[in-house]
Amino acid sequence: MKKVNSNIPKHIAIIMDGNRRWARVRGLQDIKGHEAGADALEKIVDAASDLGVQTVTVYALSTENIKERAKREVWGLFNLLRKGYQTKLRKMMAEGVRVAILGEARGLPGMIKKIINEIRKTYIKNESIKLNIALNYGGKKELLEAIKELVKQGIDVSKINEEMVEKHLYTNGQLDPELVIRTGGRSRLSNFLLWQTAYSEFYFTKTLWPDFDGGELKKAIKWYQTQKRNFGR
Repeated sequence: MKKVNSNIPKHIAIIMDGNRRWARVRGLQDIKGHEAGADALEKIVDAASDLGVQTVTVYALSTENIKERAKREVWGLFNLLRKGYQTKLRKMMAEGVRVAILGEARGLPGMIKKIINEIRKTYIKNESIKLNIALNYGGKKELLEAIKELVKQGIDVSKINEEMVEKHLYTNGQLDPELVIRTGGRSRLSNFLLWQTAYSEFYFTKTLWPDFDGGELKKAIKWYQTQKRNFGR
């Protein structure tokens, strides 16, 4: 895939919405939509790498999802992640995709914690792109944990600055996303990267996540390239 042009966002964050609706309009079980969404993610990471994007962060499962959705669906998602790790993520990592899990490991099933540990230990040769997967993630929770860590360190409140907060975020050391894409027709952040998206451009599309492909990604990037980013200036 050819690059759209040189003004490519280095970091794109994606709220992958619409899996269940995609399945239901086809008379399928919800899990089939999530399976199709996993296939879409693999293709988008590949397309983003070809375009020159350095980091993709995706919202896979929020803290609210785990609390509010039916246990059967949540466990279906955990099993999908387990299968996806064996069939997709390991292959992607072997091809140079550096994977990181953003979120709270406490409360996750043992099989998922094991996968997270294996991902962290995996050596990536010739890194092509970074994939952050937000799992059991909540933006408010992330900020609360960062504040708690600063309090534990006994830092004078007058000396706390943005850099100190950022060091305690899951994305420590990474660039903030320039572009946030949300599929599925909704126009909200849903507690996703609240700190990191302060100056991001937001692109909303009615396309359901399983139908979001390389062409849709290029369309979003072309829209991004028309925006004037002045960061409050």
